[in-house]
Amino acid sequence: MKRDRDDEDFRGLSEQYNHREEGCVFCEMPTDRIIYEDELALAIRDQYPVTEGHTLIIPKRHSSDYFDLFQPEINAANRAMKNIRHQILEADPTVTGINVGTNSGKAAGQIVFHCHIHLIPRREGDVVNPRGGVRGVIPKRQRYKAGDT
Repeated sequence: MKRDRDDEDFRGLSEQYNHREEGCVFCEMPTDRIIYEDELALAIRDQYPVTEGHTLIIPKRHSSDYFDLFQPEINAANRAMKNIRHQILEADPTVTGINVGTNSGKAAGQIVFHCHIHLIPRREGDVVNPRGGVRGVIPKRQRYKAGDT
């Protein structure tokens, strides 16, 4: 007879959502910077914006990067991204695109080791050739093939 043999102990899981790291700039976020908040995530404008409206979505639990998030935190981050995207598009009709990205690890450019997701509003003409988008993190690889414009 087939039986559920999962012996995972979920007791204490909910307390993990309250984990904060002393000295972490995102764990100790001043409330006056928060533009969106729910139980598991918050959003702030980036202190060094790439474009006007550049926003960070930050899970509240101290977690080093996106790949350490629990599913409810991923869901909360997605809700926050949709909410902030809507706010940006409503407030600024010149925004015609948004880049979404996260840096996971030092080699990927992560500086603050608390997960955060960038929403970067884009406007027509903000760069000469936006084709390739986030591929531009390695500039010579942004184009798909030689001669691609």
